[in-house]
Amino acid sequence: MSEQDLYQTLGVEKNSSDADIKKAYRKLAMKYHPDRNPGDSNAEQQFKSIQKAYAVLSDKQKRAAYDQFGHAGVNPQGGMGGGFNTGDAFNDIFGDVFGDIFGGGRGQARRSSAQRGSDLKYEINLTLEQAVFGDKINIDIPSYNHCDTCHGSGAKEGTSATRCVKCDGRGAVRVQQGFFTLQQTCPHCRGSGETIKDPCLDCSGSGRKRSNRTISIKIPAGVDNADRIRLSGEGEAGIKGGPSGDLYVDVLVKKHDIFDRDGNQLICTIPISFGKAVLGGNVEVPTIDGAVNLTIPSETQSGKTFRLKGKGIRSYRENVMGDLYCTVQVETPVSLTDEQKEMLRGFDDSINNSNTDHRPNKKSWTESVSQFFKRMSE
Repeated sequence: MSEQDLYQTLGVEKNSSDADIKKAYRKLAMKYHPDRNPGDSNAEQQFKSIQKAYAVLSDKQKRAAYDQFGHAGVNPQGGMGGGFNTGDAFNDIFGDVFGDIFGGGRGQARRSSAQRGSDLKYEINLTLEQAVFGDKINIDIPSYNHCDTCHGSGAKEGTSATRCVKCDGRGAVRVQQGFFTLQQTCPHCRGSGETIKDPCLDCSGSGRKRSNRTISIKIPAGVDNADRIRLSGEGEAGIKGGPSGDLYVDVLVKKHDIFDRDGNQLICTIPISFGKAVLGGNVEVPTIDGAVNLTIPSETQSGKTFRLKGKGIRSYRENVMGDLYCTVQVETPVSLTDEQKEMLRGFDDSINNSNTDHRPNKKSWTESVSQFFKRMSE
């Protein structure tokens, strides 16, 4: 039976470049690798075939001999081109191809022992005033911080980490499994390429200790609920000299006694007397910047809302100034004397007996009630 053309085995043209041949081999090697196809004898055979093809076509001399004489030119029994070792080709690109599968390869730099610290999240409760005007506050963060004794190295003072004797500092070791070789993380140094013979007594060699750390936070003016402040490098300390993580501070604004907030707008309710609502006048209104006078027109109804432009909050994101919305609530007098009650009865009688309509909502209300009962009786 004639042997399959090596170019067809890799699925490339005869004039393909070295890069194209290597790319095709990478793709097929990943597809048919035995670890990805356990128990599949056909995949195993395919894997051997593409190894054989690449061993020839990746070598300029062997490729030239194959192009001129075919399989006879590279057949170890043919005596013309010399034999080939599929294991050599496999090992030559081991790091290139199977690093994608197993996370490492020959020639690949060892994994650094230094690792970035974890990010931290902290929730901070602010008053409305702090959120509006900004503030500078201190918080205590319990986290892993650099060990002061070993300065984060993990090694006892006066000593340092040494090269791992198991992997010679590469961070990985090779394991032979049948006809091919696998590379895996060194179990002795866990991929760092170095070990600590005399660990720091204060941190047991980790380079970090858990403790409370006080951090000063600048709260920008105008922050709101769900806003997040990022403090770069203020998270947990890195491992063995690695960079620290970040600290994310989530803002929560406490409920205010006077104001409600809606984005940049402030909302408040102002109680006014019955007489002030009827006759009109000025009332003192609180704003975030201080008290101002609001003119109440005569005959103001309860629930009327007045807008005070520019008396809201300036957003720190958009730099837009909001407004203050004041809704008046007419208070019903309580604890009246007999004389006051009698005066109100006389006032109420004069309103009801007048030819002038003094109640602006009475007509529409009466009509709505009448229509309601009419629909109910149908």
